[in-house]
Amino acid sequence: MYDVMSPHAVDFIDDGEIQATLKFAEENKDNAALISEIIAKAKDCKGLNHREALLLLDCTLEDKNKEILELAMEIKRKFYGNRIVMFAPLYLSNYCINSCVYCPYHVQNRTIPRKKLTQEEIRNEVIALQDMGHKRLALETGEDPVNNPIEYVLDSIKTIYSIKHKNGAIRRVNVNIAATTVENYRKLKDAGIGTYILFQETYNKENYEALHPAGPKHDYAWHTEAMDRAMDGGIDDVGCGVLYGLSTYRYDFVGQLMHAEHLEAFKGVGPHTISVPRIRPADDINAGQFSNAISDDMFEKLVAVLRIAVPYTGIIVSTRESKTARERVLRVGVSQISGGSRTSVGGYTTEARHDETAQFDVSDLRTLDEVIKWLLEQGHIPSFCTACYREGRTGDRFMTLVKNGQIANCCQPNALMTLKEYLEDYASPETKEIGDRMIDTELQNVPNEKVRSIAEQNLKDIVNGKRDFRF
Repeated sequence: MYDVMSPHAVDFIDDGEIQATLKFAEENKDNAALISEIIAKAKDCKGLNHREALLLLDCTLEDKNKEILELAMEIKRKFYGNRIVMFAPLYLSNYCINSCVYCPYHVQNRTIPRKKLTQEEIRNEVIALQDMGHKRLALETGEDPVNNPIEYVLDSIKTIYSIKHKNGAIRRVNVNIAATTVENYRKLKDAGIGTYILFQETYNKENYEALHPAGPKHDYAWHTEAMDRAMDGGIDDVGCGVLYGLSTYRYDFVGQLMHAEHLEAFKGVGPHTISVPRIRPADDINAGQFSNAISDDMFEKLVAVLRIAVPYTGIIVSTRESKTARERVLRVGVSQISGGSRTSVGGYTTEARHDETAQFDVSDLRTLDEVIKWLLEQGHIPSFCTACYREGRTGDRFMTLVKNGQIANCCQPNALMTLKEYLEDYASPETKEIGDRMIDTELQNVPNEKVRSIAEQNLKDIVNGKRDFRF
């Protein structure tokens, strides 16, 4: 058996164990009795191991697949209700010294304009995001120690948190930058970041090294062990992800869960979020060259099984995905989405959106208000809440509250109050009308009577101009 407690990537992402898991699932994919046993176990909402999860993903039995999707929806309702957390990416720089063959930022690309935002340009981007209504950002940069040193990232975080524009404020900055040292992770922690995010891209070591032929990202162990170092540096919440389409989805699905199992066992808490991006075309990248792309049907099932396997972990889908694809995965497991996103450097403050510097093509081009209206019409509560981070409910403290069910006393009223802030400050009349009806209805679902009473008063205060309430 692989060594989940080892700090070394080749131990906790063990190729032999993955191959054995793939064989096990292939041999049992129509084993009705075993699949029923796993589904019954999953109903306890304590998760599944990677072998059990892959067997559900590989299941070929139509009636069992229906049960799997229904169970995923039930688990999502239990832990997340109908809340969907909103965020936006902010690209600071596309300078990069890596040679990733699937990313247009690769160092050999001589056609893409290179751009790095100044602190004043960052300020303008943040004001544009605040004017949309965003409260939570995910910072993105290429890896370049000369152009994008850690000091630049830290200065940018300080700038972002300092900006108060009208009723706008960015309350949580998540950071998606290259694998770095424990010392640098401590600096990020001290700067007040929320979640540290790093996509593995693929857990298949041989494919990983071929896809990253040069640059510091070529080092599989350094990259894969980054979450351990981040947590050693004091960061409570980390976010994992793979880029589906680079390798076979079954291999990466297993690797993703093994990584989560390792963090749970070795660090005491698993990933705060898991992202499931699929490869998209970009500047000099033809997504059709990657033969491992997965269909929308398999994508929906993959998200559903992830929700069953890691019920306490947020699942993120970005504007890489179309409106139709996002509708499907929101139903079965996704709890966070981006809206009104730009994937280019300086894309929020220019009419041209600097699409020539985009990291990938966006499929969902709607404005944030259009996305909010759509979510409300689908029966979801768009949430701009960042209260857990600011109240210290992170890491194992957050997971404990989730597992014992107490988090609902925080999440539901906070979601409603932050939605009300958005409706009062930024929403179109049509969105505001739908949203206010949603709040009136959902307020009755706040489980604690005292909390509900306080939330009702806070909602009235928001109408009168007060902002930033939280439980």
